Amino acid sequence: MNGIESILKNNRQWVKEQRAADPEFFNRLADGQQPKYLFIGCSDSRVPASAITGTGPGEMFVHRNIANMVVHTDFNMLSVLQYAVEVLGVQDVIVCGHYGCGGVAAAASNKQYGLIDGWLTNIRDVIRVHETEFMSVEDDELRLRRLVELNVIEQVRNLAKTSIIQNARKGAKPPRLHGLVYDIKEGLLSDLKVEENMIAEFDHIYSTNAQQYAAKVLEEETNNTKLTDDKPKLTDQKA
Repeated sequence: MNGIESILKNNRQWVKEQRAADPEFFNRLADGQQPKYLFIGCSDSRVPASAITGTGPGEMFVHRNIANMVVHTDFNMLSVLQYAVEVLGVQDVIVCGHYGCGGVAAAASNKQYGLIDGWLTNIRDVIRVHETEFMSVEDDELRLRRLVELNVIEQVRNLAKTSIIQNARKGAKPPRLHGLVYDIKEGLLSDLKVEENMIAEFDHIYSTNAQQYAAKVLEEETNNTKLTDDKPKLTDQKA
């Protein structure tokens, strides 16, 4: 039996079991979805979103990529985020990394890998931002584990920088942002507790307040320029 035949057989067995346990299961799913969560995770096959969170079909909207990145030029991820937040109304947005992540390990090395190097640059930016802490960890395994955590924290911050999340925060039920790490060896999830004040630390740069501040600075510069122009010039005084 080849791979696809095995998958089809497993699918039919799963359908049989679901209908035996709940005859209306598929009818309810067909009526639409109202997931509570958006899960942004790694593409690693050892990190199945629904299995490790104990959620069933219809409960979790999922986006996965190499090393669970939130990249502002990734229109695939942004489209998923916007649909989940603005249309489905998810209550919690989760970035989930995992220890032993190959993408994180590749970014921390000094090797080239080809096409993926452009993607890994986003993780190397995390190293640059946290270089002092990252280099201070002497043990190689512990250093990579910490980089996994730092990467999750920065990706949650990247979520907060998007206009999608900023606009949603102005609504009655703003989504909560979370950073989790999955330990494959233990099977356990850990909450990194990316506190609100950590996310808001750079609001003056990335939020809509930055536009207001920029407008204020521009107005002040314009007024200062006008005052300078209105002063009588030395040649005018001599005349």
